Amino acid sequence: MHYARLQIPDGSRHFAVLDGDDAHLLDQAPWLGGKRTGRRVKLAETRRLCPVEPTKIIGIGRNYGAHARELGNEVPDEPLLFLKPPSALLDPFGTVLLPSQSARIEHEAELGVVIGKRAKSVSEAEALDLVFGYTCVGDITARDLQRKDKVFARAKGFDTFCPVGPDIVTDLDPGALDVICRVNGETKQHGNTRDMIFPVATLISYVSHVMTLEPGDLIATGTPEGVGPLANGDKLEIEIPDIGILEVNVALRV
Repeated sequence: MHYARLQIPDGSRHFAVLDGDDAHLLDQAPWLGGKRTGRRVKLAETRRLCPVEPTKIIGIGRNYGAHARELGNEVPDEPLLFLKPPSALLDPFGTVLLPSQSARIEHEAELGVVIGKRAKSVSEAEALDLVFGYTCVGDITARDLQRKDKVFARAKGFDTFCPVGPDIVTDLDPGALDVICRVNGETKQHGNTRDMIFPVATLISYVSHVMTLEPGDLIATGTPEGVGPLANGDKLEIEIPDIGILEVNVALRV
């Protein structure tokens, strides 16, 4: 099933279940048990919003061996965690704003995992049962600042540095999904989640032993090789065919 968050013609914002050209509005977030209100709108008359409202965004570094090597890094022995602030979230069709503090902003296309139930110290065997669904994520990164700072907070935390969407899709196998990135129509990244060093169940279990995961929290699971620069005027597309295409623009921050 496909879920989205939409602004409808009267200006109000709602989570919704998508059914072809129609969107059935919910009374709250679906991972909180949102029910259909009985209101239905045409999807073409709405504006797509970021489909998640997480308390935290957990990023996973170097989770594809080829990507770790392309940046000159060792493959980690255990998941490498970092946090992105919720203020970095960006709607589909929004604009990634390039900050003046960095001369090298790069794209990273990733599978996003949306947590559906409170998770604390869970096992790998039960981890996937705690997932609500999956989405496309752009982990936009100021690569020069990442190398300079040694920690990831500034490099990955700018406003607009976490586009998410367009939908959240349930009942997928997270171990066999293509992850594709295009810049101005040219394919830059094309990987598959089967090549993750640490699969989704391992990541959820590992993170839950560090911090409690709340319903709606987002895990960005790492990026395949092929990361590269973004420039003013670019169009960025992140596609996971089973989920959809996340499209955003790129512009200078003014």
